[in-house]
Amino acid sequence: MGMTMTQKILAAHAGLDKVEAGQLILVNLDLVLGNDITSPVAIKEFNKLGAENVFDKNKVTMVMDHFAPNKDIKAAEQCKMCRDFCGEKDITNFYDVGEMGIEHALLPEKGLVVSGDAVIGADSHTCTYGALGAFSTGVGSTDMACGMATGKAWFKVPSAIKFELKGKLNQYVTGKDVILHIIGMIGVDGALYRSMEFTGEGLHSLSVSDRLCMANMAIEAGAKNGIFEVDDKTIAYVKEHSDREPVVYKADDDAVYDETYVIDLSKIKPTVSFPHLPENTHTVDEIDDIKIDQVVIGSCTNGRLEDLQIAAEIMNGKKVAKNVRTIIIPATQKIYLEAMEQGLLKIFIEAGAVVSTPTCGPCLGGYMGILAEGEKAVATTNRNFVGRMGHIDSEIYLASPAVAAASAIAGKIAEPKEVL
Repeated sequence: MGMTMTQKILAAHAGLDKVEAGQLILVNLDLVLGNDITSPVAIKEFNKLGAENVFDKNKVTMVMDHFAPNKDIKAAEQCKMCRDFCGEKDITNFYDVGEMGIEHALLPEKGLVVSGDAVIGADSHTCTYGALGAFSTGVGSTDMACGMATGKAWFKVPSAIKFELKGKLNQYVTGKDVILHIIGMIGVDGALYRSMEFTGEGLHSLSVSDRLCMANMAIEAGAKNGIFEVDDKTIAYVKEHSDREPVVYKADDDAVYDETYVIDLSKIKPTVSFPHLPENTHTVDEIDDIKIDQVVIGSCTNGRLEDLQIAAEIMNGKKVAKNVRTIIIPATQKIYLEAMEQGLLKIFIEAGAVVSTPTCGPCLGGYMGILAEGEKAVATTNRNFVGRMGHIDSEIYLASPAVAAASAIAGKIAEPKEVL
């Protein structure tokens, strides 16, 4: 029996010729990531280990993004702990206010992850980097601490589900619609501790931003990781952002998959996930009028330049509906600057939206857009659990930047053709 992409990467990083699903292995890591919420816990555990230094100062990174710029005293203290630790250990890739961005948009942009890497992060959406053909997965802060100290992590090799993509996306349909469609199809536990492996000729119609969005939400189907077959677009992106050489792993022809799904991209419609689970999906054309109070366009899922360009195209020359608070959050400083240079921020502000510094902010109910009781939001974020963005009786509808922008203009959940 052959190996999947994920299994090949894990085997190589464990120094083994072959691995099988269910096997326990010790893996050498290329990168260990933490943020301002998870890193303080990891730092405390690291100190208990008695290690003097991290295993490699270039392979540990911390990004202050969740509650930064500091939202309160506790957030300030957590960021200070990270700042002091990284200063003491001479960590090369520490990203604070002014340099930071939302971690899962920032790391690929900075070239810290390339194809073939094995990455852990104390954040569940670390699975994002599978878009580049890397194995990346979220872990707890204790595992992060051990990873920082040893450069290693234990894994049970996952089995896999194959998603064979064909066709081409229609206008204003994006990777967000595709992954919401898939989660709606298999459920939030449909890929539990399995690898979601994306391949097929349909890959060519997906931008790298689409792929990053889709891999980001693999965890919302319960997956251990999501990973895309490497193609010319992947290699071009990696070479543009990193001076490290990518290593390409392709699944064997006789690789074993638990299930195989064929997804025709041309049939995917604009899709929205209703409260309170990402699997609760509906296409926009089947939704009755649902009035909204807030729109958030941003996050590690959909805060990239391409996302802002789509939103600006729809909002250009229009005004957001009365009483709809519209919050735009570029995912990194570089994206913010490019959006400014392209005139996108002017479009948003003239439409009546507010533009924020890069931050996770409202996605996890932190700040910069908290919902009151009974309020409804359309968001390009990745989770819509009870109380995720504020009051337990508020509601979050997950959508693409195109649907979110159209909804901001319409004052209700809408697709672009309704406002263009």
